[in-house]
Amino acid sequence: MCDTAQATAADASLSTPRQVQGSAVDPIALTPVDEVRVTILMDNTFDALLVGDGHTTRAGFGAADVPAGQFETDRTAVGLLAEHGFSALVAVRRGDSTTTLMFDAGLSPSGIVTNADRLGMRLDDLQGIVLSHGHFDHAGGLSGLSSKLGAMRMPMTVHPHAWTRRRLRGPQGIFDMPTLSKRALTAEGFEVIERSQPSLLVDGAVLITGEVDRTTEFEHGMPAAHEALAAGDWRHDPQVIDDQALVVNLKNQGLVILTGCGHAGVINIVRHAQRLTSVPRLHALLGGFHLSGPAFEPIIPPTVAALADYAPQLVAPGHCTGWRAQHALAAALPEAWVPSSSGTTHQLVRA
Repeated sequence: MCDTAQATAADASLSTPRQVQGSAVDPIALTPVDEVRVTILMDNTFDALLVGDGHTTRAGFGAADVPAGQFETDRTAVGLLAEHGFSALVAVRRGDSTTTLMFDAGLSPSGIVTNADRLGMRLDDLQGIVLSHGHFDHAGGLSGLSSKLGAMRMPMTVHPHAWTRRRLRGPQGIFDMPTLSKRALTAEGFEVIERSQPSLLVDGAVLITGEVDRTTEFEHGMPAAHEALAAGDWRHDPQVIDDQALVVNLKNQGLVILTGCGHAGVINIVRHAQRLTSVPRLHALLGGFHLSGPAFEPIIPPTVAALADYAPQLVAPGHCTGWRAQHALAAALPEAWVPSSSGTTHQLVRA
């Protein structure tokens, strides 16, 4: 979510660096894992012609299994869906034990379940859901997931501010974003767990960051057009305070970090994960980097420079990263950068 509106000095002051509210455990003993598989269930793009490599598997068009009367067989192949949303399945293996979580749920009710079906993935193997933040393009598929799985008690980790009512005030008018309903999610069978501080899942092998420290000088959050309803008034909401990331410590390799939109700033997120875990090495950074549009393009150079200093082995930006940032990241990190696409699986293994 972004636009070209200019913030005032008062708006800018709201997004200056701050520390997370409340106590934090520092460091957190994050149990190293043997393997992490991240499958991009939904992203803004789908490219059936992308080629995989040693640690990346791509989805193609698949079998011709969709009815289409204009073809001689009355069938066609359609590949996967893409939409302005993000969702990933994260499978973490420790020895012979594997646990799969869903990180975000895409935009549309049918999107992630359709792609899972076409990929042949069983969503009833899920053992939990994490929402990176409350924006509707990361939670829209929850109703479709509930309909597919039926009655369940699926644990879902969210920040308490995920229920915040938000809108965009732009030159063409006001867009009221669909707002998540805790009541509706609970009625659908999700066991909602609200946490603003760091959470350890999967027997201590997966860290959910909670609120992220804002410590860089250049990541200032959302522009003035992004507003939230607070105490009956609409106010500039630069921080998207509910933004959180998923972190895994891959044995002998370093941190694997998955972001939804990275509203806290991806460098802030990396720093925060390093501080929480005392693991200095960044192995992989995947997800939305939110560097798209005139409001964010000025911070592309310092973001890319800071990320290059970490020398990650894999950088797979998608969703809201934007084409200018993609080009810059590909140029600065040619061995690490991998284009994202719905249906891509990244398999990362311990050294």
